[in-house]
Amino acid sequence: MKNINKVAVLGGGGRTGNYLVNQLLKEGFTIKLLLRNLQNFSIQSSQIKIIKGDALDLEAIKLLLQDCDAVITTIGQRKDEPLVASLATNNILQIMNDYGIKRYVLLAGLNIDTPFDKKSTKTQMATEWMKSNFPVIQEDRQKAYDLLEASNINWTQVRVPFIEFTDVSSELGVSLEDCLGDKISAYDIASFMIREMAESKFSRQSPFISAV
Repeated sequence: MKNINKVAVLGGGGRTGNYLVNQLLKEGFTIKLLLRNLQNFSIQSSQIKIIKGDALDLEAIKLLLQDCDAVITTIGQRKDEPLVASLATNNILQIMNDYGIKRYVLLAGLNIDTPFDKKSTKTQMATEWMKSNFPVIQEDRQKAYDLLEASNINWTQVRVPFIEFTDVSSELGVSLEDCLGDKISAYDIASFMIREMAESKFSRQSPFISAV
């Protein structure tokens, strides 16, 4: 796989996304960043190029991904807005194929199911709670996973429990079968996603990560 220098980032204006952007900058990456609301983004750097737009807009994704070597997204479902997971995933995969971009790392909740899971009672209860209380959102997120599986892209879907928005770094439990802890810091999420983007230890897999 080619060296990764320029990264397309979606969700960088969010709380977890801010940690991701700051760590990418610290490690010397050039960033193309998709933002809907420029006024809410305060990180300043000559390494950032901002594309104004929405992940649901295919033309915005075309502009964002042009000349990039990899894609990372921390986008979540927006309250009272159209479903985002499957449509954004479909847009990203389509343009990655058009541009020949191979590496895609995305963030998801522990409620996503894969054929390789052996979820504990606690993790399964959290999954069932999501299915019962937010069935439409859950179905859309599961559809996004199905799109990844059907693609030929080198993707990694990182599944996480409750996120704490701190710079605290902990020992991580990583598993393809179950979530081993109850929480994780946004700092550790960003670190793991960036490292995984470069190393591809979990190519076309969905590891759970958590503090242990």
